[in-house]
This record gives sequence, structure tokens and C-alpha cells, in this order.
Amino acid sequence: MAPPPQPAADTGIIGRDTELRALRDLLFEATVHGATRVVCGHAGSGKSALLGTAVQAATAAGLRVLRGAGIRGGKPSDLSGLRQIVWPVLGPAGRSLSGGRPDALEMLFVDGTPSPADRSRLAFSVLEMLETVSAEQPLLVAVDDWDALDEPSREVLSFVARRTTGPRMALLMTARPHRTRLTPLDGLPELRLGPLTPDQSTRLLAARRPGLDAQAVRELLGTAAGNPLALLELPARSEDSSPYAPVSSDRLAATMAPGAARLPTGTQDLLLVAALHPAGDLPLLLSAASRIDGTELGFTTLEPAEREGLVEFDGMRLLFSHPATAGAIVHGTDPRRIRTAHAALAHVLADGSVRMLWHLSQSIEGHDPDLAGRLESVHRHALEQCEPVMAVRLLRRAAELHSTPEGQGRCALRAAQLAHSLGLERMTRTMAHRALRRPLGPLGVLCAEALARTGGTPLPADPAAWPEPDGPAEQVNGLELARITAPALVGDDTRAEALLAFLDRMPDRADDPRLLQAMATVGPVRRAATVLAGVHAVRNLADLPVRDLQYLGEAALAAGDPLRAVDLYRQAERRHRFHDALDQLPPVLLRQGLAHLATGDWGQGSHALRQCVVLAEAHGQDHHAAAARLLENLLRALRTGGTVPPGTVRELAAARRSVRTIDAVLAVGAARAQVEKGDLEAAFPALSALLGRPRVSAAAMFALVAFAEAAEAADATAEARAVLDRLEERLGAECAPDAVARFTVARAVLADDHEEEELFERAFAQDLSGRPFLEAPLRLAHGRRMRRRRQFADSRTALRQAAATFTMMGAEARVAQIAAELRASGERPETGSAGGADHAAPRDLLTPQELRIAELAGSGRSNREIGDLLGLSPRTIGAYLYRIFPRLGVTARAQLTEVLREHRPV
Repeated sequence: MAPPPQPAADTGIIGRDTELRALRDLLFEATVHGATRVVCGHAGSGKSALLGTAVQAATAAGLRVLRGAGIRGGKPSDLSGLRQIVWPVLGPAGRSLSGGRPDALEMLFVDGTPSPADRSRLAFSVLEMLETVSAEQPLLVAVDDWDALDEPSREVLSFVARRTTGPRMALLMTARPHRTRLTPLDGLPELRLGPLTPDQSTRLLAARRPGLDAQAVRELLGTAAGNPLALLELPARSEDSSPYAPVSSDRLAATMAPGAARLPTGTQDLLLVAALHPAGDLPLLLSAASRIDGTELGFTTLEPAEREGLVEFDGMRLLFSHPATAGAIVHGTDPRRIRTAHAALAHVLADGSVRMLWHLSQSIEGHDPDLAGRLESVHRHALEQCEPVMAVRLLRRAAELHSTPEGQGRCALRAAQLAHSLGLERMTRTMAHRALRRPLGPLGVLCAEALARTGGTPLPADPAAWPEPDGPAEQVNGLELARITAPALVGDDTRAEALLAFLDRMPDRADDPRLLQAMATVGPVRRAATVLAGVHAVRNLADLPVRDLQYLGEAALAAGDPLRAVDLYRQAERRHRFHDALDQLPPVLLRQGLAHLATGDWGQGSHALRQCVVLAEAHGQDHHAAAARLLENLLRALRTGGTVPPGTVRELAAARRSVRTIDAVLAVGAARAQVEKGDLEAAFPALSALLGRPRVSAAAMFALVAFAEAAEAADATAEARAVLDRLEERLGAECAPDAVARFTVARAVLADDHEEEELFERAFAQDLSGRPFLEAPLRLAHGRRMRRRRQFADSRTALRQAAATFTMMGAEARVAQIAAELRASGERPETGSAGGADHAAPRDLLTPQELRIAELAGSGRSNREIGDLLGLSPRTIGAYLYRIFPRLGVTARAQLTEVLREHRPV
């Protein structure tokens, strides 16, 4: 048997490997017993490209190919589709078919419309003709856009498609799906084309449109939504396009909306305002569309667009069949009509709202200082509503509408600063260059120059030469300049100190989120107390833009207060979810996962990082996805005591764009994973090197207790105490409260016999209720010391408490080690907990709420899932479990099910 025909290895088609294999199988079946396939997919999904690849492979394998294609946007004549396919085999020299059917067929195709009687005979005649051709040579009939053929041709081909088994013939057809009506193709073998994945889409852009910047890639991925044609055809958005309208191209518009130009004028106007204001409900859009030509429009206006498959109506809003359809519909529309549509929308929206002013700004030409001032003011409302990109657009448009150079420069610079905070590099550079062409203050000029180099070689900054801020506007420029340049100053002590001195000269801005974020960037350890005092001094968090919440969270985490960081990032997450701004969630979830990593709440950290990966990949934010995957691997190693897998060069480069300190975090995490594994002696040199550096990283400060545990196991307590002494002396008054607690616990772990009681008493005297990452190792160290003194009963109690806390943290490897130590100290599975509760039922040991939580935890639910069910926070659920575990005498969630089932502690 001959090998199956195969599409060429290098087809240039990305992301369709499964479909290409299916086409290979189809061609093989054609040479053996016949087959039919319908490639079904939306406009632009790549149906024609796959069909062309199959045709090339069939030709190369020696199959005869007959082709035909439908034409969209018109009304084809009857039998025009079949005529394309069978004409090459009608009456060729030397061919003779029984019954004279070729002559009859030829006459029918020439004469035109078949009668009903001719239609029934036609299907059998075409089938017989194709069977005859396939008897001489295996045959592929390839039909593109079957659903755009004339009706008689569609009927005949659907008849043939169900009767290809037997002859050496394959029928391959492409068609678009229809949402409502059944088609003659129903029930035939289908090859459905879904959207490309974000990774496949990114690879397609890299291969076919190299050189796009990160912002353009994100925009294209979002609008194309995995559609190959949209990825290749969508233009990169221009910052100068006015009035605003979704972008498209001639080819994309002809594919996505071929019948849009033939729609009634009222329907076209309705689709136009829907494309400009996709968040509007149908009554509002009808009201706006009615104002364009002054004609009252009703709900029936929508029906022609629905029949064309351009939109759906969900009961409230219009939904375009694809995100790129909006641009396809608007493409080619006169700019004057687009301005009229914007004006109509502004008239029907709430006066003074963000969207009303935005549409109003797009409806006018020339300068309008009053409107520019309103845009400048309302951009703050856009920030509060989690619409930072809209805030940038408002400021950019305000810069165009201002009549004075000063106003133009001020708004352009603000737009550039905000765009930089969002990672919009192209917009940042564009607006910074515009600002530099207008009069700015000294700090404004320095800030604009730094922003103009975004994405390139950073401008060397010397904060010692920066002038004093003169007035509120220059203070804002100084704070933004500090925020922008701080990352480049990390590691340069002289310039970092100069930046800190510059920030110190603005005492009235001591709690400004930008100041705190810049200070925490260059001095996370040596300015920790100052930063955290500023973070905790901020009041009315509900009134802050979500961007400032993220700045405060970053500052709190870097300065050593991960609990405050978790709280701030959760507030930011709730805001984004409330406003359905899912594309802005990945960096928030990523840093929330980092904060959970620092607190020891590793289960919640893994949950946040998994969500980050999903959302980052969905919105083309590969740098956040790369960082989240690396951190998730780290958390897995910490939980299980495994080895932290090294990231690839590409992964690390991408992750550094998201988390600047990712290398330090991974280095500290790898050493901590050795501690969790129980390989303490191997962990000590690595942790000692990290904490003994002249410039200790903020990440290393979270490993103080792990360092003490490793030193105690390696019999290097004196060396470890010397390291702690040097660190505390270096920090002095800037030692943050959380760092003080970590130092106190670390010293207790390292205590000599003569000072053991005093240091443990001091450590336990701290408020550790919200710090399981400190309480767990402290109780573990205390339990081990009591076991060494042969105080077995007290030792078992302390070890069980440590195991319960480590279980709450998700530290599986630690729990297993402690279970072994409990067995070594005399704990037996059947003895139950100390205190004589051997035969007490769980209902007697727990309150109803505690029993419910224990049952849910035993079923495998996470703290967050239990909290969602009971209306409690994950931290509260953890506190409940912390009390439940020792009471039942268990050390792991998995034991809860058995305990509750048998009604007695293990």
C-alpha cells in the first residue's frame, strides 16, 4: 500500500498541526475507499489556506483535483458553482459516458436554471461522472466557501458528499457556521477550526509581522482573538488617528463584513455607533443612531445585521460576531460621518461622564480649551473606574484641544507618565516627544527626556543635579521622574542615596504612593521603616486610583510587610474584577502571589499565580505569564521539598520585564526549598552568602528564620548570630516591625542553652497570629528542643501545633518530617491527642462552624474556596484550621476525612 499523501512539511501554517494531520488522513482515504470532510470555521480562521495546502499535497501525490469556490457579497447564478467543478471533465476528447449524460449535463450547464425534475437527475449524473473520473485516477474535489455557492450547486454537492464511500474520491469543502438554521451539511464529518491560542498567535505575528513592539502585539492579540487573518491584516493603531474608530483593512473588511455595504442606512448607522461605543445597550444605541440622519429607528433595524451574522443581541447589548468585525464595519466610512456618530453618542450619554466627554472630544476639529480642561479633570474619574488606557486617551486628546503651548505640554507629559506606568511604550515615547516640543519646567523636561527613551537605553540620571521642585506641578513631575528612574539606580549606592535625599526634600508628600514606591525600589532594606510608616499612613484607600493601590502594595512588599501587601493587592483585584478589567489583573495577581510566597501562604500563592498565567496568556502578556510560571515552580518546590527547576534564558529575560528582582527571589527560594526538603546543611552556605552580602536584597530578608534553622542544623550558630548582628546594626532605626519579628524568631532558633528560655519567651510574646510563617518554625524549634530534653508530652504538643500551621501554609514536606518526629517521640496513630480526648466525637470537640470548615477542608477545598462558600476570608479559614488541627490531633488535611468519618481523633 502506498504511503498516505502528506501536506508539505513547511506549509507556513502556524497552530493547525492537528488539522493538517486530519487532511493527510483524508487524502489517504481518498486513495483507498473515499471520504468527505467539511472544514468549518468563522471568517478568517484559515479555511482557504488549509484547503490550498490539501490541494498542493494531493497534486504532488498524483491525485486529480477539481476545484470550485463561492463568492461572497453577491447573488451567484444557478449552477455557477458546479460549473466550475465539473466543466474540466465535461466532454473531453476520448471520454464516453453511458446514457449520453455528459452531453445532457453540458447542455444544462450552458442553458442555465434547472427545473425541479432536472435537479433530481442532476445530482445522480454528477455523482456518476465523478465516480467515473475517480475510477481512472484518485480524485479530490475541493470546494471553498460552500455556503456562498448558489443553491442548486449546494444541494448537489451535499448529495454527493454523503455518497463518497467506495470510489477513490474525497470531497473537501469549507463553510462558515450559522448560528440558527440547519444546513444540508449537518451530520457530515467536520473539521472545526477554533481560534489560535495566545502562544500560537504570538508565534504567527513573530513569523509574519516581525518588528512589532510589545504594545502593538498586545493590541493585535486582543482584537484578533486568535483569528489568523485578523492577526495578519489588522493595522497597528496610530496614535494620531482622529476621529477614533476601530481599525481594519480592505481584505479584512471584505472577509469579516462582506454584506455590510448593502445593509439599510439605518442598520449601518446602528452598527457604526455600536462599533464606537460597544458598552452601550440597544435602546441607547438606537437613540444615538436615530440622531445621525434624524430618522427614528426601532428594534427591527437590527434584524438585517443579525441575518448577515454580523452581530448578536443578548437581550441588552449588541455583540459583534468577532472583535475585529467592529473595525470591518466602520472601515471606509467617511470621517465626517464618524464625527457625527460620536456627537450623537455624546448627546445621549450622561452629561459630564467619562464616555460622554470622550465622544464629544472626537466629534470636533480644531482647538477647544474649555473641553480640554474638562478632559483633563475627568481623566481622574477614568482612573477610579479602572480605565487607565481611557485616561491616557483623554489626556492625549486634551493636549490636542488646548490652544496654549503650556496646556499642550502639561497634558502631553501627564499622558506620557501614565502610559509609562501601564507599560504602553509606544504611546509613552510619542507623548513624551510631543511634550518636549512645548514649554515645561526643569523637572518636567528631565521627566520627558527620560520617558522619550522608554524601551531603549535609559538616560543616565544623577538625582544630585535635580533642581528643587517649584510648585505642585513640578512636585508631581519630580515624583514621576523618581518613579521612572529608580529601577536604573538599583545597585548604584551613590545615585540611590541622591535619589533618597531628593525624596526627603518633599516631606509634605511623604505618603504619596509614587514616592513610597520609588523609595522602596532603591532602598527596600535601608529605608524599610520609613516606607512602611508612609504606607500605613495612607487613609481612605477606597478613594485612591487602583494604580496607587498597586504602588503601595509594591512598596509594602519590598519593605518587608507582605501581609499589608496582600491586603492592598486584594483590594486592587476586587476593583479590577468589579469593573471587568481582566486585562489589568495579571500584574496584580502576580504580585499577590509573591506576597503570599513571603507570608508562607503557599496554597493561596499558587492559586493567584495560576490565575495570573491564564489571564496573562489570554491577553498577550507573556512577561507576566513567564514570571508567574517560574514562581509557581518555586512554590511547588517549597511545598513538596523538591528542586527548583532553572528557567530558560528566554523565560528569565521575559520574567525580568515583569518582576525586576526575579533572580534574587529565585535564588532565595531555591535555598529555602532545601530547608523545606530537610537538607539544612546544604542550605546554610547558600543562605549565608545571600545574607552576608554588603547589599542584602529585600528577598533575602524573608529568609532570616530559614537561615537560622539551617545554621542550627549545620552547627554554625555562632557564625549565624554574627550575621544577624551585622544586619541589625546596619538597619538600625530603619528595621521594620516585621523584620524585628523575624530577627527575634531567628535568635530564638539559634539560642544557646543558657539563653534559650528567655529568647523563646520573647519570641512567643510577639503577636504571631497573622504570621504563620514565623510561628510554625518557632514552634517546631521549641518542640525539638523539648524532645531533646526528653519532655516528650510537651514536645508532641508543640510539634502538632507546628504541623498544623505548616499544613495551613501548604508545606507538605515539612508536615511529613514533623509526622516522623512525632512518631519518634512516641506519638501513635491510635492514641489521639494529649488531654484524654481519645473517645470524644468531633462534634464534641468542635463548634458547628469549626466542624463545617473541617469537613470542607477534608474534602480537598482550598481556604479561598471554603471562604467563598461561608462568606469568610481565606485568612480566617486558616485561623480556624490552626485551632482545629491540634484539637483533633491531625497534622494534614488528608487526615480530616478519616477522623470525621470514624468520629474519633487519629
